[in-house]
Amino acid sequence: ARALLDWTQPKLAEVAKLSVPTIRRMESDRGPSASTEANVEAVRRALEEGGVVFLDPENCKDGGAGVRLRK
Repeated sequence: ARALLDWTQPKLAEVAKLSVPTIRRMESDRGPSASTEANVEAVRRALEEGGVVFLDPENCKDGGAGVRLRK
């Protein structure tokens, strides 16, 4: 999702009001499970504000979860 917006880790951290190390940790192999729910939600809100739409896997006829840019 961050790549769709061409955002750096520092940019996402700024918009989400989190630290860069927190973003790095969330993007590591352990992923969001290494973060608090509040941090995951802050990143999601920041990405949505930037124009990312999260696709619900149950409503996607062609596969699982994903992201796209808002039209």
